[in-house]
Amino acid sequence: MKTIPIDQNRLAATFTRLCETDSPSRREGKMAAELKKIFAALNPDESFEDDSATVTGSESGNLFFRFAGTTAQEPLFFNCHMDTVQPGIGVRVQRDGDIFTSAGDTILGSDDKSGITALIEAMRIIREHDLPFRPVEFIFTTCEEIGLLGAKALNPEHIRAKFGYALDSSGFGRVIIGAPASNRLSITVHGVAAHAGLHPEWGINAIVLAGQALALAPCGRIDEQSTVNFGTIKGGTASNIVPEKVVIEGEVRSHSQQRLDGLTGEVEESFGQTIADWQDPTGTARGIPSVDFRAKLDFPLMRLDRKDAVFVEIERVARAIDMELDFEVAGGGSDANIFNGYGLETAIIATGMTHVHSTREQVSLQDMTDLTRLILALLTL
Repeated sequence: MKTIPIDQNRLAATFTRLCETDSPSRREGKMAAELKKIFAALNPDESFEDDSATVTGSESGNLFFRFAGTTAQEPLFFNCHMDTVQPGIGVRVQRDGDIFTSAGDTILGSDDKSGITALIEAMRIIREHDLPFRPVEFIFTTCEEIGLLGAKALNPEHIRAKFGYALDSSGFGRVIIGAPASNRLSITVHGVAAHAGLHPEWGINAIVLAGQALALAPCGRIDEQSTVNFGTIKGGTASNIVPEKVVIEGEVRSHSQQRLDGLTGEVEESFGQTIADWQDPTGTARGIPSVDFRAKLDFPLMRLDRKDAVFVEIERVARAIDMELDFEVAGGGSDANIFNGYGLETAIIATGMTHVHSTREQVSLQDMTDLTRLILALLTL
């Protein structure tokens, strides 16, 4: 492969420009406008914004930029998300040598703008040097940080390639080929309200019932494949009122669909059994307790095989450019889970970002340069 110099000054300038463009979840409009301008200059064969904003509530839909390519190779796609977590308003990028950080009172935005920057630079190099390249689609989603909402609202028929890569993970030289499925839990325990000083025996304390059920339920690291967590609990109205309702939000994750289903069932059984075992000690309670248990698939299982095209291609080009990669299984969910759920083989490529979702977030220029080199190889080798 001919060695093509990567313009690090331009890479740094693009990254800074993107990070300093505010794009917290549901407020991706400015970022979408920037990407439309940048990609218009790269002459895509097709570009459009979908109608997912009607579902997500974002200022923008998902963006698609399609390049027909000049080789007969199988097409691929790249995915990044446009949104950032908070605090992400008024980001000011600081550079110390090779390292980019924020001024310290906001996140930086390298999650996921380091990936977007590398994609832009790779296409600029291809255009400037008139390099032969394979057909490619760039897909920029909204609202990833608040539940993968943009990817979930995306119509997979818009994507012509059968496999691709999401640029969205910390560290560098890591390729994520497996991630768990997750069920989101919403559990409402219903008791009966009563005045706690005058007639407590008329009431049924929903907080007490919820506590008893949580004590029975599996929680934490269950095994090497599975976790259960209860993240929020809300209930009661005043200290002198027997609480009539408690709402608990949680999740179950597993790399095994069977374990996911089984653990979700165990949590449901813990609450159901607690309600079934309730007894009225005085016989004067003004009702009976109940529970409303809801489990919804948050994101599907992601599991790739070494024979899959998405695996084979990145191994092939990494060898060609002498780049060492580690293939790993992760514990988080991302747009890649959703894309795999659509039947589109999708691996996650780490971009070099570290300390993400914090004001200590950072990324190095060298990692973004090497990421650009890997993307360029995937497109041109």
